[in-house]
Amino acid sequence: MKDYRNLIVWQKAHQLTLSIYELSKKFPAEEKYGLVSQIRRASYSIPTNMAEGSGHHSNDQFVRYLHIAAGSANETEYLLLLSKDLNFIRQENYEIAFQLITEIKKMLVSLIAKSKPNNS
Repeated sequence: MKDYRNLIVWQKAHQLTLSIYELSKKFPAEEKYGLVSQIRRASYSIPTNMAEGSGHHSNDQFVRYLHIAAGSANETEYLLLLSKDLNFIRQENYEIAFQLITEIKKMLVSLIAKSKPNNS
């Protein structure tokens, strides 16, 4: 069992989630149960799946959860783009979050490769 809190990628994903919560506070009220809910769920799914996967004793299970986290990172990335295009977030905030998501995705790919048995 790994301590997920020691993973830099988890720390960055947690920071992304905190940022998404802050950004989405300013979305229109009618989006509370739509885009706000969806982007928050997608963002916290990234660190949540890393945490859940780290609790398994099997590297295969850990890798499986890392793949799910990567999918959630892609979903969050799109929802941020949509939020920007709907003018719910400013371009500068989008760019900061996009850079962080890109970094997280690269780190997840690397961690997946390193965590596979025999690096296969």
